Amino acid sequence: MIKITKILRWACGPILMVCLFAGSVKADEVKKEEKALTKETNKDIKAADKVIDKDIIATATADAKFSTLVTALKTADLVETLKGPGPYTVFAPTNDAFAKLPPGTLDALLKDAPKLKKVLLYHVANGKTAGKEVMTMKSVKTAQGTSLTITLKDGKALLDGAQLVETDIPTSNGVIHVIDTVMMPKS
Repeated sequence: MIKITKILRWACGPILMVCLFAGSVKADEVKKEEKALTKETNKDIKAADKVIDKDIIATATADAKFSTLVTALKTADLVETLKGPGPYTVFAPTNDAFAKLPPGTLDALLKDAPKLKKVLLYHVANGKTAGKEVMTMKSVKTAQGTSLTITLKDGKALLDGAQLVETDIPTSNGVIHVIDTVMMPKS
């Protein structure tokens, strides 16, 4: 019996050593992969946890393409509202969208704050709605009280005829989606 045990130790010893060595190498590879994965995961978590410190007004003010919108929001006394906690979804017309209005329309709106406020609230929805979600909706209720009709044409979303040209600009109190036309509420 002793001879068999010695033979087994002698024969299996090298095999056992190879197995242990291979296991050790494999464990080192796994540890390296885990470390790399942890590093990437931590990067993703930090990016996701990055605090967005600009509200809708600060974000719009920082982007020159929204200067007319910001002026209109100030005139309509909506700045404090859109600085509030929200969340809000703003369908923001660009300066070019305001320029497409018939001559004199913007000036008339800027002189009629209550009417301007109704128009601007027609571009705001309560809650935070991502661009992908907008693409699946038929309508969205606005802060003005009526609903925008959403249709898809050639894979692009149209809100009462205004094309959604950029989506998901993050803010601390909601999201901004850019549109190419100023939408007028239905009477």
